[in-house]
Order: sequence, then C-alpha cells, then structure tokens
Amino acid sequence: MNKKLSDFELDVMSIFWRVNKASAPQVHELITENKEVSYSTVKTIVDRLEQKSAIKRESLQGRTIFYAPAIKQESLSTPLLKGFLRRLFSNRPQQLIAQLIENEELNNDDIEKLEKMLAEKKSTQRKSKK
Repeated sequence: MNKKLSDFELDVMSIFWRVNKASAPQVHELITENKEVSYSTVKTIVDRLEQKSAIKRESLQGRTIFYAPAIKQESLSTPLLKGFLRRLFSNRPQQLIAQLIENEELNNDDIEKLEKMLAEKKSTQRKSKK
C-alpha cells in the first residue's frame, strides 16, 4: 500500500487494528462512540480503504462483508511519525519525547517501561560501537 490515508481513514483503520475483523455497520457503530458520522460516509471510507489495499475482505455472512486489516499498524505509523518528527521537531526525537513526558500523565508502570526501553537502546548502541 503506497497511497496516503486521510485522518478519517486512519480513524477507521485504528478500529480494524483494534478489533481485527469487522463489517461496515460494526465500524460505524464503533466510530460513532466518538464522533457523529453517517453510515454512508463510513461505508464510503471502508470501500476506499479496500481500494487502497489497506483492508481486505475476510468473510461473508449472509449479505454482510467482514473486513480485516491488510497492513500492519507499524507500516503506517513509522513513516507518519518520522514525518511528524521532521516537520515539528527538526528531527530531534528528544524534543518530542520531552514534550510527551511533560504533557502526558504517566504512571509508574509507564515510566518503568520507558526507562527499560532507553536502557536497551543505550546497550544496543554501545554494542554497535565496538
């Protein structure tokens, strides 16, 4: 998949990544928990995502088509995050991380996971310098 996705298409994809398999009516039900949008709009987006090969037809139950993600979340999030980092933070990840730490509520578990990730990254970089 090499076509860009709109913000709303990404919202719909996040549902597919979360539930793994869904019909357009199910996606509509889930997305209207957070925003008001018509079923026809959701169906159009689902059709567009299928055309872009972001989702694929998984099964058919009666006349209802069930779709599943055809791409992994990381395949989209990594390039989007890199572009975001470049445009907003001049390719300086420490600024992005600092802003997230300052503005997001982190519990002790989150902090421990971040510390572990940083320690692993530091260890990996030391090994690669040898």
